[in-house]
Amino acid sequence: MKAWEENIRRVVPYVPGEQPKKEKIIKLNTNENPYPPAPGVEEVIKQMDYAKFRLYPDPTVGDLVKAIADRYQLEEDQVFVGVGSDDVLAMAFLTFFNSKKPILFPDITYSFYDVWAQVFRIPYQVQPLDQKFQIQAEDYKKENGGVIFPNPNAPTGIAMDLDFIEKILEQNQDVVVIVDEAYIDFGGISALPLLKKYENLLVVQTFSKSRSLAGIRIGYAMGNRTLIQAMQDVKYSFNSYTMNQPSIQIGVAALEDVSYFDRTKEKIIATRERIKPALKELGFSFLDSKTNFIFASHNSYAASDIFEYLKANDIYVRYFSGNPRIQNYLRISIGTDLEMDRFIAVLKEYLK
Repeated sequence: MKAWEENIRRVVPYVPGEQPKKEKIIKLNTNENPYPPAPGVEEVIKQMDYAKFRLYPDPTVGDLVKAIADRYQLEEDQVFVGVGSDDVLAMAFLTFFNSKKPILFPDITYSFYDVWAQVFRIPYQVQPLDQKFQIQAEDYKKENGGVIFPNPNAPTGIAMDLDFIEKILEQNQDVVVIVDEAYIDFGGISALPLLKKYENLLVVQTFSKSRSLAGIRIGYAMGNRTLIQAMQDVKYSFNSYTMNQPSIQIGVAALEDVSYFDRTKEKIIATRERIKPALKELGFSFLDSKTNFIFASHNSYAASDIFEYLKANDIYVRYFSGNPRIQNYLRISIGTDLEMDRFIAVLKEYLK
């Protein structure tokens, strides 16, 4: 190793889901919404004045912050906006997890958490889910430098109720507790009502899933104004102009169309519930998902073999080979009814 190489920061990076370049595939591997964004988004794009792109965007993201605050009945100084929830969560790690004590999160969860911890040199301990893949609140009743977990959890899809979340908050009032709600709109109960009671709670959501805007990259955090101001200070010390002007306008338009949002969300939930018995009939076992995906294992066939067969038939699902506890599971995003019917048909072909 050369002398200058010794100071290079080396981490094992997060591996995103495959983004195939092929056309006419069924893409059920990255939990994207199968339906287009709200119609108002298209109108905003048509009316954009590209000449204004020569100007820097509003560093405060004021219009979008106000729209989010209005939507959730918060004050504007309780909202932080970033480039996708990954950006928001990374900024939260950098801002709040500075103790020498380890932060805590589940062993089976969003696999970016340990990557950020390594990048920012944050000590951490993973807390094992039980045999039913449930988070155990008592595991978080120990000295720590902060707590983060998704609700519903990913990739398991299991949602926790407010009593459970409050139990973790009660046990950890001297550190920041982050609840990552990327999938909350598909059947979970948001922790937002607890903001009034716990000033150390930060709730993070995204436009990528339920609002069909994964390609635009909008995420946001909601919490006590002290927490939000601290994140703003770190953001302005890192990059003042994180959100581009088109994303700000598109985000506002997506929030305005509540009826479209509700209809799309309900369609995904209905398809998910319709597919569950079809998978059971084919011999799959799975957890009670409250997300836009199902985390399933076949009782007789290896997940790796099913994954390869589906891929050969231009259907992409997510397979996690790295963790022994879940290496026989597939994470199946919920597509349109036609996509899911084709998926079931190909599974039947394989099982024959």
